[in-house]
Amino acid sequence: MRLPGFRTFGTQVLLGMAAGLALGLLARQIGPAPDGAPNMLVQALSIVGTSFVQLLKLIVPPLVVTAIVTSIANLRNLENPGRLAGQTILWFAITALASVLIGLAVGTLLQPGAGLHDAGLVASRSTTQGGWLDFLKGLVPANFLGLTASSKLDLEGGAVSTSLSFNVLQLVVLAIFVGAAAVKAGPKAQPFLDFAAALLAVVRTLLRWVIALTPIGTIGLFGNAVASYGWDALGSLGRFAIAIYVGLALVMLVLYPAILLAHRLSPLKFFAHVWPATQVGFVTRSSIGTLPVTERVTEVALGVRREYAAFAVPLGATTKMDGCASIYPAIAALFIAQFYGLTLGPIDYALIVFVSVIGSAATAGLTGATVMLTLTLSTLGLPLEGVGLLLAIDPILDMGRTAVNVTGQALVALVVAKREGLLDQARFDAPVAPIGSVMPAE
Repeated sequence: MRLPGFRTFGTQVLLGMAAGLALGLLARQIGPAPDGAPNMLVQALSIVGTSFVQLLKLIVPPLVVTAIVTSIANLRNLENPGRLAGQTILWFAITALASVLIGLAVGTLLQPGAGLHDAGLVASRSTTQGGWLDFLKGLVPANFLGLTASSKLDLEGGAVSTSLSFNVLQLVVLAIFVGAAAVKAGPKAQPFLDFAAALLAVVRTLLRWVIALTPIGTIGLFGNAVASYGWDALGSLGRFAIAIYVGLALVMLVLYPAILLAHRLSPLKFFAHVWPATQVGFVTRSSIGTLPVTERVTEVALGVRREYAAFAVPLGATTKMDGCASIYPAIAALFIAQFYGLTLGPIDYALIVFVSVIGSAATAGLTGATVMLTLTLSTLGLPLEGVGLLLAIDPILDMGRTAVNVTGQALVALVVAKREGLLDQARFDAPVAPIGSVMPAE
């Protein structure tokens, strides 16, 4: 006998979260190994979760490049491609503006940092910094593959380790120029465009195989988070965590439904269709890692035309972050100001809005929301040591932030597609399919 709904993607991910929670709590009960290292269960959960995220990120570079190159070529079949790009960026800014205003309102009303200066919290200087130069340098590809290298010195052993990573923002910029050049080259470039389309088909097949592992990856990711941080990390920062999740909930459950209703789109249908991407974003804590799922959900479940979805979603995954770049830095900046007893004026509030709307791309290709927060604090002149106060609970907050990020990325693509006549309304209105809504047979 099969349990009702057991084969649906959402149910499988929820079961994975439940199993991860149980295993994570068990790992915390077991405690560390005799030598102080994590126990075997924690290590196993970490390996499973990390391997799944690595597989997702492995798909991202070829998916971004081939999807954008192919979509730019296919934009020739759509009317006013320049208008589409402009509308997409405009709605990124509109939703970011509304989100940061919600964050400022929540931080002002709840006062999460008031009275905590003597609560025994230790402020350590953050080693992760962000600035406007990071954004400007990140726009220019350093090489044709968008690769960046980072080195780390082991102070105890004296060894230097070097790792390579893809700067997704640079890949997006590179793919846009390559696609535009291929279109400009005319018939001579058609074999290249055909190759890009064929490679995209192969990548999509690989993508479906990786997404099928999501419930297993969820066990590792969620279990490792519970085992590593538990619920004790909230402590004195509970008010701050509550303020963040209140702001995220207002964006997700008030702002987004209002935008959908204004465009005569059902919020219930939207959330039902986008739920797989929201879940994967919550457990992976990575908009880039969730990009393959978000792109598939936007196109197949929401009914956004493929040529536009393949352009808007990768762009949104690097520059559209209502959770990390709007809600979080707004509330966190107010928290740090309140913690240190500093008063912010109207100009400071205006600067927070400006940085959140214009500077969110500075987080692209870098680590989490910490970069965006340090950018905001640097602009306001607030103590950067305040970032260290929030690092202990950042993983717990990052789950909710990323879930809002990926949901907002799909929302903007849907809204622009509706406004520009690129939405398959029948597909959007259709009942939510089982796992095939994310991994369709092609």
